[in-house]
Amino acid sequence: QWLQVLGEGWASPLTGFMREREYLQCQHFNCLLDDGVTNQSVPIVLPISTEDKEKLAGCKEFTLRYNGVAKAIIRDPEFYEHRKEERCARQFGMFNDGHPYIKMINDSGDWLVGGDVDVLGRILWNDGLDQYRLTPNQLRAQFREMHADAVFAFQLRNPVHNGHALLMNDCKRQLVERGFKKPVLLLHPLGGWTKDDDVPLTVRMEQHKAIMDEGVLDPESTVLAIFPSPMMYAGPTEVQWHAKARMSTGANFYIVGRDPAGMPHPDPPKRDIYEPTHGGKVLKMAPGLTQLEIIPFKVAAYDM
Repeated sequence: QWLQVLGEGWASPLTGFMREREYLQCQHFNCLLDDGVTNQSVPIVLPISTEDKEKLAGCKEFTLRYNGVAKAIIRDPEFYEHRKEERCARQFGMFNDGHPYIKMINDSGDWLVGGDVDVLGRILWNDGLDQYRLTPNQLRAQFREMHADAVFAFQLRNPVHNGHALLMNDCKRQLVERGFKKPVLLLHPLGGWTKDDDVPLTVRMEQHKAIMDEGVLDPESTVLAIFPSPMMYAGPTEVQWHAKARMSTGANFYIVGRDPAGMPHPDPPKRDIYEPTHGGKVLKMAPGLTQLEIIPFKVAAYDM
């Protein structure tokens, strides 16, 4: 999934898995700094075992395979230590195996390898949903065809509920009142890995299509597509990644709601890991997102 993110240009200007210099910039500054300031709040890295590192010693390039099929070539590799506790403390604000993504990091290799990536063809999942996996360039072209003069993006990992629909429709209303003639909604569910108790992607996509068919969201001004990134549940750190990646599509407005990219704390008492308003507050202050205007919303509620 991270290979697809890199190959399609969602993490531009990254051209491969992070080398140590890029990794340190990401971890300490939430940005890449070598060609201006570009927000990159989450590390995109390739963990490997000590055994594989020793096998690859001296290699100038090697092939990445998935289920036995060659998917990419890593060129001019650089190996460096995978300091897992420090990585998690900086990215998640905790080091707790009850957090599913932290557990995956902790179970991964003790080394990271960075290097330029040549992806060997378009990555397809053959799950009946590949037609929705539009690249940033494809989305830009579609917005041009629709004559969009504003694109507002909404990231979600759950089915659309009435509160979500209210936020998206109200955002469109605000943009029309500001003088935009053809604002287009990018309804952009996350399609990478999610934790086991989240709603599966196939179910979510059926629900998203149904609300468009029923006119809850205007199908003439909505583009439904899949964002290939895995979910990390890293709260205000991760929400910056979600916004930055949408800049590559040409989006210039980004909707953020309550507790974006959050989850319940794995330990009692019952509470959220992240303060629910911090994601929106951080996003409005985050460096390297100058193309985007952040549109924060609070809570949509019904008077019963």
